[in-house]
Amino acid sequence: MRVRQEERTRAMRARLLEATVELLVERGFSGTSTTLVSERAGVSRGAQLHHFPTKNDLVVAAVEHLTEVRGAELAAAAKALPAGAKRTRAVLQMLGDHFASPVFTAALELWVAARTDETLLAAVAPLEQRVGRETHRLTVELLGADESEPGVRELVQATLDLVRGLGLASTITDDARRRRRILDQWARTLDAALKKAAA
Repeated sequence: MRVRQEERTRAMRARLLEATVELLVERGFSGTSTTLVSERAGVSRGAQLHHFPTKNDLVVAAVEHLTEVRGAELAAAAKALPAGAKRTRAVLQMLGDHFASPVFTAALELWVAARTDETLLAAVAPLEQRVGRETHRLTVELLGADESEPGVRELVQATLDLVRGLGLASTITDDARRRRRILDQWARTLDAALKKAAA
């Protein structure tokens, strides 16, 4: 009986977190309310308030949920990458797709809100730092980059800054064609720079 109750509680929390992420993407942080979240999730206000008494409690839990989702998405995409000459371009495409996804858009809403909300910033900053470190580590691994070589760490970070910036641009306009051209060129530049560093 207790196991079933725990499963129901987990399922209800998951619905609340998914609804929060959806609303962050659709309406932004300021347009997301606990009332809308509970309606979207099909959960009573009382149950929602029991688990997440404030909007920040709910959003912080959604940040943690987003962190897990983002990590799982990247890990799954990494397994499908090809080997050989086109690998760098495929890694950039994977990262570009990730930073143009709804999950990134929801995270972006939290970053902007956290900029002026100390309580939210205290919860968001450590998680974002963890995600940043993990994404950097994964990128190094996928590119086969040797960060002991001078300049390689900066190349990897520049790559992540580039795809994050392209993802940010895509929240306003559909920039897929321009993004494709930039990533094509950056793949050639990155391959040449990494080969030079390794030589």
